[in-house]
Amino acid sequence: MPPQTQLDWQPVAAPARETLHGRHIRLEPLETGRHGDELWQALQGPDSDTLLWDYLPYGPFPERTAFDAWLAGHAASADPQFFAVIDLASQRAVGLLSFLRITPRDGCIEIGHVAFGRAMQRSPASTEAVYLLAELALGTLGYRRLEWKCNALNARSMRAAERLGFTFEGTFRQHMVIKGQNRDTAWFSIIDKEWPACRAAFQRWLAADNFDAQGLQKQRLEALRAK
Repeated sequence: MPPQTQLDWQPVAAPARETLHGRHIRLEPLETGRHGDELWQALQGPDSDTLLWDYLPYGPFPERTAFDAWLAGHAASADPQFFAVIDLASQRAVGLLSFLRITPRDGCIEIGHVAFGRAMQRSPASTEAVYLLAELALGTLGYRRLEWKCNALNARSMRAAERLGFTFEGTFRQHMVIKGQNRDTAWFSIIDKEWPACRAAFQRWLAADNFDAQGLQKQRLEALRAK
């Protein structure tokens, strides 16, 4: 067996509960009182995405009391650490996502629990939300590995991971039982040496001049990453 490579590595800090600012959105530490009404409308209201909860381990919530209890548990959690997504144009909470499996000793962290309202889906807001967390983890804090995991049947999440620059690593078969059903889990990652190129592509894609007057992208994120 060849000798293991010695790393010049020191543990990193856990992410602080702080607001992150972008061009289209800001990410605020989740607060039930502050964000609850708007998230209820975005995630459970009459115009919400009916497929949103299909592959999440919780929801949907037909009653507001259960939704508020779920939200309060997330707001109080340190790991997962949840953020509300605030749309700058409307100043309303339109979704949430989190860091989880935060492992400063090994420099490994995951983005998950993604619940975006219909208005966020396939928009610059959804891309920027992931970019802000990725830049904090891999850029500012210096984590070595950023993970994305999803049900292997969740085609939307699989496509999103690949579009965002995560590399597919394989499938953990019979990994979990969720809502009484088997879950095979697809694993994706971005590692630190890949982040500079991914960051540059994100920044070029999110720039104002990449969108026309109707808000349509001029260049795809995948194409920018290939340059």
